[in-house]
Amino acid sequence: MDKEIKRIITVLTAICILFVSLMAYLTYFQIFKAESVKMNSYNKRLWINEEKILRGSIIDRNGKILAYSEKVDDTYKRFYNYGNLYSHIIGYSYREYGKAGLELEYNNTLLNISESTALNELKNIVLPNTEGNTLKLTIDHHLQEYSRNLLKGHKGSIVAMNPTTGEIYAMVSLPDFNPTNLKEDWKNIVEDENSPLLNRATSGLYTPGSTFKVLTAIAAIEKKDLDREYECTGSANIDGYILKDYDGKPHGKLNLEEALVKSCNTYFGEKGVIIGKDALGEVAERFLVNKKIDFDLPVSKSSFPYKDNLGETDIAAASIGQGKLLMTPLNMALIASGIANKGDIVKPILVKEVISPEGKVLRNNQPQLLTKAVDIFTANEVKNMMVESVKRGTSRNASIKNVRVAGKTGTAENPSGKSHAWFIGFAPAEEPKIALAVVLEEEGSTGGKAAAPIARNIIIEALNTIK
Repeated sequence: MDKEIKRIITVLTAICILFVSLMAYLTYFQIFKAESVKMNSYNKRLWINEEKILRGSIIDRNGKILAYSEKVDDTYKRFYNYGNLYSHIIGYSYREYGKAGLELEYNNTLLNISESTALNELKNIVLPNTEGNTLKLTIDHHLQEYSRNLLKGHKGSIVAMNPTTGEIYAMVSLPDFNPTNLKEDWKNIVEDENSPLLNRATSGLYTPGSTFKVLTAIAAIEKKDLDREYECTGSANIDGYILKDYDGKPHGKLNLEEALVKSCNTYFGEKGVIIGKDALGEVAERFLVNKKIDFDLPVSKSSFPYKDNLGETDIAAASIGQGKLLMTPLNMALIASGIANKGDIVKPILVKEVISPEGKVLRNNQPQLLTKAVDIFTANEVKNMMVESVKRGTSRNASIKNVRVAGKTGTAENPSGKSHAWFIGFAPAEEPKIALAVVLEEEGSTGGKAAAPIARNIIIEALNTIK
C-alpha cells in the first residue's frame, strides 16, 4: 500500500511540475514573445482586419500622397505612387511577402487598430474601424527625388536631416526596388547580389574612413595634456606597422586644425594611440556608436569594439576611421548633426504626425534630445575646423558661394579593394538648417572627388526649397 501511495505522489508531483513549467512558459511567452510574433510580417492574423479596413495613406511633409489604398473588386489594393523612390522608407505590404518599412512598423496605426489587449479586441469586434490613420512624414518629396537622382549609377546612401529638430528630409538607398511590381520581380530581387532590399541608410554598415576623424579630434581636444603639434613626414611607424598619408605626401608642421583640414592620417594615428582606446571609445559612444538608435525604422548598431584587446595598430587604424569600425549612414548624419547643434543630438524623426480619418492630429512628434554628446565649446571648435576643411582642405568640393559649409570627407579602404567615398557636413555653419551623410559604396574614388559634390548640390537644393 505504501508503495502505491508513493507511486501516486510521484505521478502527481511530475504532473504538477509539468503544469508549473507550462504556466511559466506561457507567462514568459505572453510577456516577452507575444508582441514579436503578433507583429511578424508573415503572421497571417495581421491580415484579418485589413480585409475590412481602408489602410491609411502616407504623405510627405507638404501633403503629397506617397502611398494609399482603395477598393478594387471587393478588396483593398495598396498603391505606391512613386515606384522605387520610397521602397526603403515606406516598404511594402503584401500577403505573399509580408510587410517591411513603415508599412510594418506602423501597421496598427495605418489600420487604426488599438494595441492587442482583451478589452481592445472586444472593442474591435463590437465597434470595428473601417478606415485607418494617415502618416505624415518629415520627408520632402522634392529633395528625396533630387537626392535619388544624384545617387543614380552608384551603390550607397544619402541621409539629409534638420540637425536641430531631427526631421529627416531625404533618405535614399541604392540599389532599391519597385514595391508596385514586387510580385512579378520578387525572385530577381531576392537573388540580386547587390541586395536591393537592404536599406543602406539604416542597416548598411560601412568603414567610415576619415569622416571619423571628427570624433578623434573631439577626443584630442578633451585630452587637455595632449601636445597638438606634430611634424608630418608622410608616414609613421606604429608598433612595426607603417601608416602612410594619402599618396605618402608629407604635410610638414601641423596643429589639430591643420591635421583635420588636410586629413593627415599619421597625425590622427599617432595622436589616437596617445589618447588611448578607452577615451576614443567613450567619445564614440556619446555619439551613439555601439548603441541602439531610437527611430521609426529598425537601425543596425554602429560598432567600435574598443573594449577588446586592441593593439596600437588597431587603435591607430580606428583613429583614422579604419580597422574594426563600422558605421551606418544614419549614425554619421547624427554625428554631423550633433556637432552642428552645439553638441546636442536630437532624436531622428521620420513620421511627423499621425492623422485620424476625420483629419484630427492624433500624434505630433516633437524634437527630443537623445544625448548631450559634447560641450558647446568643443562642438564649435570642431565645427570651425570642418568649415576650414571645406574652405581650403579636402572637403573644398562641397563649398558654396556665400554659404559657410562645414564638412569632412572620407575615403575608406575595405576588403573589396574599392574604397567607399564619404562626406558628412552641415550648413549654414553659423545657423545650421541641414546636416547630411553621403556614402558611395565601393566607389573606388575619394570622398572629396565623388561624395562632396553630391553633398554640395543637396545642401543648395535644401536651402533653396525646404521651408
